[in-house]
Amino acid sequence: MNTVQLRGVNFTPGSLEEITDHILKRIKDGKQTAVYTPNSEIVQLCIDDNSLYDVINSAEVIIPDGIGVIKAAKILKLPIKERVPGIELGEKLLSVANADIPVFFMGGKPGIADEAAAKMKEKYPDLVVCGIHDGYFKKSGEENDAVIEEIKKSGASILFVCLGAPAQEKWIYENREKLDSVNVLMGLGGSLDVFSGHVERAPKFFCKFGLEWFYRLIKQPYRIGRMMKLPKFYFGTWLYKIKGGK
Repeated sequence: MNTVQLRGVNFTPGSLEEITDHILKRIKDGKQTAVYTPNSEIVQLCIDDNSLYDVINSAEVIIPDGIGVIKAAKILKLPIKERVPGIELGEKLLSVANADIPVFFMGGKPGIADEAAAKMKEKYPDLVVCGIHDGYFKKSGEENDAVIEEIKKSGASILFVCLGAPAQEKWIYENREKLDSVNVLMGLGGSLDVFSGHVERAPKFFCKFGLEWFYRLIKQPYRIGRMMKLPKFYFGTWLYKIKGGK
């Protein structure tokens, strides 16, 4: 699929169905695929710390998970028209996964991945969750190597890495070569918390109007510091346009 660069990040534009079909085709062709789901906060992190560009842009599929990215694309007149929430892409893949496409859940507090696996298998009877591991382990050294070995032995085709951004993207970037038997490595933030039922996703009204960030802020006011990157990104994009993309 073609990519569109927005503020230095190479997004993969397309609908949920198109992105899903593209990933499934790559699985069929035996091509490893990293999938990242940056919102405007993550793009702003890249702008503030240019070293993150190499990490984020190393993925074969980068979807716009955030209304801020869509608004920025409109400002810059770029062909990124549709938001594709990472959690929806993740669940879409779970809905078609079976014994030929086993899935491994990694991340969350102890017990979260177990509950997420149970609820998703109840929802999608053909789903095979071949392994689980919480996110509380050292991300380098022997402990990290043991987790990697566990994933490889599980026979996973899809790995959900739910460590929060940008930690999950960095982990995939640093470890994907060791996981060459895994077809798809997806950074999916707090998706396991939602799949397990411990965290409620924003109501449809907030999702429809691109206000999930506001709903999360209401529920988790301590996120206010992180949320300040949203207006910084929005107004920074206008300035970026005025300066001719500099």
